[in-house]
Amino acid sequence: MKCPNCGHEEDKVVDSRPSQDNSAIRRRRECLKCHERFTTYEYVEQGTLTVVKTDNTREPYDPYKLLYGIKLACNKRPVSIKEIETMVADIETQVKGKNKSEVTSQEIGEMVMEKLRSADEIAYVRFASVYRKFKDKAEFLEEMKKLLE
Repeated sequence: MKCPNCGHEEDKVVDSRPSQDNSAIRRRRECLKCHERFTTYEYVEQGTLTVVKTDNTREPYDPYKLLYGIKLACNKRPVSIKEIETMVADIETQVKGKNKSEVTSQEIGEMVMEKLRSADEIAYVRFASVYRKFKDKAEFLEEMKKLLE
């Protein structure tokens, strides 16, 4: 580890303990050249998750994009931000639980629709109309019939 004070690359660990939330290891280090003390944190490296879009382009998974889409569907509906954040967290857990480096946007979309269907039917229909890209009112009515059953 490079000393932030003098740039020397040799140090010794003086103290090591878990962070407050146990997500990292906090280490107090001392530079062997200038004796300056500094703190470093060691985290578990998370693998990156890639979303494969319908046109086969790939982009990094972005939970904020998912949050935005669900918020848009739930706009002016009786669904709290806490419920929406829980949906996003649940979907993220499901996706990461598959232990794959890539997930399709269709898989994520289906998970969102499942969550919205149980949370608010109007939000579900809003999301489905954009996600499924209904071409005409007949397709839309078919989805409504499924919802009413």
